[in-house]
Amino acid sequence: MSTAVRFHDQHVDETGPSFRDDVIAGLGRSPKALSPKYFYDERGSLLFESICRQPEYYLTRTEEGILAEAAEEIAALVGPESLLVELGSGASRKVRLLLEAMRPTRYLGVDISRDFLLQSTRRLAADYPWLEVHAAWADFSERLRLPSGVEGRRVVAFFPGSSIGNFAPAEAEAFLAGLRRALPPGSGVLIGVDLVKDIDILEAAYNDAAGVTAAFNLNLLARMRRELGASVEPGSFRHRAFFNEAASRIEMHLVSECRQTLVLDEHRFEFEPGETLHTENSCKYSRDGFQALARRAGYRPSGAWSDAEGLFSVHYLSNDCD
Repeated sequence: MSTAVRFHDQHVDETGPSFRDDVIAGLGRSPKALSPKYFYDERGSLLFESICRQPEYYLTRTEEGILAEAAEEIAALVGPESLLVELGSGASRKVRLLLEAMRPTRYLGVDISRDFLLQSTRRLAADYPWLEVHAAWADFSERLRLPSGVEGRRVVAFFPGSSIGNFAPAEAEAFLAGLRRALPPGSGVLIGVDLVKDIDILEAAYNDAAGVTAAFNLNLLARMRRELGASVEPGSFRHRAFFNEAASRIEMHLVSECRQTLVLDEHRFEFEPGETLHTENSCKYSRDGFQALARRAGYRPSGAWSDAEGLFSVHYLSNDCD
């Protein structure tokens, strides 16, 4: 089989609000906030891969351990000759733990970072010559569209890394319900979900000693300046991440160190000292709490796996409910 990647351009700017539009809208809110999807330009994607290697960031290594141990059981649930769709594919490292066990006919990586997507899918195509590899440059958080010509006997959406936590619970339910409608009957979703745990462990994971998460957060401002021409100095902000116990979520913010004005085109956005730009939420669930959410979205929980310490969980949700 050819190792070429079949590329599908579903760029968000052609189907929905642009980065510029969302920055203007987000900075105009009170409090100011932006979607975490805009972290992932090429530099942001590379920084996130570095975050995943930090000793405090338990999520990646714990999820990888769960997937490695459960791969055969997951493959038995899914069945052979599926189409495996990875949402937010990034470096496509975790999916490698599943490919040999699942032996899908086709793989589709979906990511908002075009260059990073092409690099990772080309590596997959070279390393798995028996696998037909597709890449969709798209924002799956808006609407998942399976490209024409990408079919499988059964479709399995793989959503690792606890990215579902970036949505508030009601938004997560709506997202999963929309994903269910976008997939054919009989499909499934394999999803990583971070669990509630000791606050010190949670906060350390988003405040690594090497400062990589801080650089990742601040890169959002550098992207605004580089791509949009915004007059903003990333050095006049600092990273802050903390656990909001009432909302059961980690919050990430960029905190203004002084009174300043961010200018974008004809728009002026004033920041007071200590005022924040809210850049990310990462909601944490109990196992039962997440499965209840999945049922409300129309799925049947069919399998769940966790590590011995109860840090993280992986769930298989079947889309076969009436």
